[in-house]
Order: sequence, then C-alpha cells, then structure tokens
Amino acid sequence: MKAIFGVLSLLVVLAIVGSIAKRQLQAVAPSSATRASAIAGSGASFAVDPNASTVAEQARSMQEQARANTARALQQGVQRNERADP
Repeated sequence: MKAIFGVLSLLVVLAIVGSIAKRQLQAVAPSSATRASAIAGSGASFAVDPNASTVAEQARSMQEQARANTARALQQGVQRNERADP
C-alpha cells in the first residue's frame, strides 16, 4: 500500500513539475507575434537593437545598456551625495 501511494505521489509531483516547466518554456520562447507585441508594449527601458541579427547580439546590446544605465545612476548618486555634504 505504501508503494502505491509513493508511486502516485511521485506521478503527481512529476505532473506539477512538468506543468511548471512547460509554462516557463512558453514564457521564455513565445511565438514571434506574441514576442513582437510584448516588446512593443512592455515599456521597458531597454530598446532592442534593430541592427542586431542574432539573439546573442541583442542580449549583448541590452547588457551594455544596463551597464551604462547603472554607471550613470551611480554617478548621479555620487553627485547627489557631494551636494548634500556640507
């Protein structure tokens, strides 16, 4: 009896994990129409480089934008702190 419950519980867990994995994979690689509408309406501060031909180039471009934005924010913080110090 314990073996049956053990196998059934493993099957339930496997079904749950499979369902979650399917959702995650669909979120990572949606259809091209869904992806285009998501990019257009996301309002994110990262603009996809239209000249980048591959996903790797687009990712690299977004990383560079993130680094530049972070550096700019840190510099603004330094300037704000300098103005606040007497």
